Amino acid sequence: MAKTFTEDFIPLNIAVLTVSDSRTEDTDTSGQLLVEKLTDAGHFLSDKKIVVDNVYKIRAAVSQWIADDKTQAVLITGGTGFTSCDSTPEAVTPLLDKTVDGFGELFRQISYNQIGTSTIQSRAIAGLANQTIVFCMPGSTNACRTAWDDIIQTQLDSRHRPCNFVPQLKNTVHCGSRG
Repeated sequence: MAKTFTEDFIPLNIAVLTVSDSRTEDTDTSGQLLVEKLTDAGHFLSDKKIVVDNVYKIRAAVSQWIADDKTQAVLITGGTGFTSCDSTPEAVTPLLDKTVDGFGELFRQISYNQIGTSTIQSRAIAGLANQTIVFCMPGSTNACRTAWDDIIQTQLDSRHRPCNFVPQLKNTVHCGSRG
């Protein structure tokens, strides 16, 4: 059966996590940018947190959102580099039911035009866990802008063709098959 789509925008409940050992609510420009972008697009901020770059603290925050019935998407900024403190991919990967390999690949392809070969040091990842989409991106404000504007925004828009992630998420009104 061919998949059909809704013509109506379906607003999602999205949580934002900033992974940083130094950011505060006053200095978290990346997290704030994501909050502004998602609300400007018509989505709802379900929660926002800042946690230190620690595998278990990251996992605890993300697990809570994956498990709750309200949060449909999680945007994580920070902790995706190669320093000894960067542990977001290690924290999040075991929680994922399916990986979205194309997110990291496309993010690095787009970033190459902006930062050249430095993009290979980005370990941006995404995946689905309990019908929740999770996007992990670098901590720079520009990287978050690139990820949202060039990839995430359309993939969280129920009107985007030929496909988007909305039909895969919990508590969304689905039109047609979930296939």
